[in-house]
Amino acid sequence: MESAEMGEGEMLRYEETEDDNVSPTDLSELLKEGTKESHDRAENTQFVKDFLKGRIKEELFKLATVALYFTYSALEEEMDRNEDNPVFAPLYFPLELHRKEALIKDLQYFYGEDWKEKIQCSEATQQYVDRIHHVGQNEPELLVAHAYTRYMGDLSGGQVLKKVAQRALKLPSTEEGIQFYVFGNISNAQQFKQLYRARMNALDLDKNTKERIVEEANRAFRFNMQVFDELDKIGKSLAEAHDGGLPVHDGKGDLRKCPYYADKLAGNAGPSCPYQGTVALAKQPLVQLMLATCVVVLAGAAAWYMM
Repeated sequence: MESAEMGEGEMLRYEETEDDNVSPTDLSELLKEGTKESHDRAENTQFVKDFLKGRIKEELFKLATVALYFTYSALEEEMDRNEDNPVFAPLYFPLELHRKEALIKDLQYFYGEDWKEKIQCSEATQQYVDRIHHVGQNEPELLVAHAYTRYMGDLSGGQVLKKVAQRALKLPSTEEGIQFYVFGNISNAQQFKQLYRARMNALDLDKNTKERIVEEANRAFRFNMQVFDELDKIGKSLAEAHDGGLPVHDGKGDLRKCPYYADKLAGNAGPSCPYQGTVALAKQPLVQLMLATCVVVLAGAAAWYMM
């Protein structure tokens, strides 16, 4: 690897730059043009549009961070597996790019030291994770598609999301909770992206393999959009619950344990959470008087509320 050596406390600086005479057949150009439509669709998902407008609640941001943790854990496991594989080795930058440890810090900030016990991989994220593992173990030449889609995005639009999240969620100026977006070992994001693209273009790949990589990159975008859509549905359920007087999920544990949320996420037309009706009834004066005498019922409702 041709990056500079790093002494303690120093940041890497990159001298390699992208060739000014980029060919339309270079992988970086094929990916740029071949994923343009997918990129636009991803940016226009409701979750991303709301995020960019600062319309994101902490509980939803926490769930998004959980999804990222599982995604990058899989991606970086497969990158480590293929660090010496010539079809990926030139793009192996663990010190500069790997996000798992940063995400662990974010999860510790939001959930506490026992964060592992409070999170689980969602259905959409699991499908993404499974595909990454399949690629890394069976078609490693396609791993570049997933690395390109995630890391180049993190170094570009991801930096905008970092500022939006910090402002919208009133996170500390010391960047707790958004370590995922902090690339401390990259001194110049633009130069690093140029280096990364140059390394991609130098890979010894035939036309068919390049086409497969572009196809896989579009698949990666689709996986990301599925995660965004899943988060958007959860966000709507949270908003409905909040408007209906129900306790808002705090992002801890499994959201689907609440039967109301599970019903909403499954798209069922069955009865809503019984406590939604309870809240409405409680507004009636007569019912309020009756409830005042039902200590046991109140205790049960309070126990559910605190879950």
